[in-house]
Amino acid sequence: MVQIDANTTLEKFRRFLISNTCQSFIPESYLRDPEVFPEKEGEFGSIYVEAADKVTLKKIREITFINATGILGIIYISKSGNTRLKWRQIRGKMGRVTGEASINSLVNLITAGVLTEEDTKNMMKNFAKAKQEP
Repeated sequence: MVQIDANTTLEKFRRFLISNTCQSFIPESYLRDPEVFPEKEGEFGSIYVEAADKVTLKKIREITFINATGILGIIYISKSGNTRLKWRQIRGKMGRVTGEASINSLVNLITAGVLTEEDTKNMMKNFAKAKQEP
């Protein structure tokens, strides 16, 4: 697992959540709406959106799509449990993502724009360095 610690926008983290969980079946109108987020409860993976206001829109498979405003934080745990990330609001729509990510999630974080290529290179160097230390 790779340690993640980066500033990013809420929209970029939303795109990451979608690509990691429901890209293949999210309705197009939900995909385009920046206030629609996936949520999930259960034994295998979860997504929890902490917001001032949430309205349930529709449940598709194991994902409940919600319309959320005033988002303070998001907690994401992958099905495998190998990725555990938290997005916490810093100011407005900017926040900080922290936690651990699998290689697959790392690719999706880069694709969504949460991490830059430079961020990733630095994290991988630190990961390699930590593995070498006794």
